[in-house]
Amino acid sequence: MKKERQQLILELITKNVIETQEDLQETLCKSGSEVTQATISRDIKELKIVKALDSEGRYRYIFNQKYGSESSVRFVDIFSNSVISIDYAMNDVVIKCHSGMAPGACAALDNLYGSMVVGTLAGDDTILAITRNEEAAKTLTDRLITLIK
Repeated sequence: MKKERQQLILELITKNVIETQEDLQETLCKSGSEVTQATISRDIKELKIVKALDSEGRYRYIFNQKYGSESSVRFVDIFSNSVISIDYAMNDVVIKCHSGMAPGACAALDNLYGSMVVGTLAGDDTILAITRNEEAAKTLTDRLITLIK
């Protein structure tokens, strides 16, 4: 749960301008993750997230590349640049990718959301992710769709 929430935080600050902990808490709630301000504060510290001035003159949360691992951000980039569409049926999530991109996107999926799946299988342009139940498949699908937007 904690790992998934922290990964979601990294995705959200990468894709959105988030200026305060309250903004982050609200964005997390909209993504289906109810958390307290204290939890967000701990996550920010553990993830080594800092505030920095962006190109438009706003202070916003960013992943601290100097002190944190870049792998999560890279996996998000690999996945979001490879995927065309995502859908689920029952407990299976089917991810359509650009030709030849499924193996890399699958590896990124395993690193980002491995705890949410029983297993994954990649072909040339399609990934099959098997979850434990339909609810988990819907949750994973929603998070992945958010990730690629």
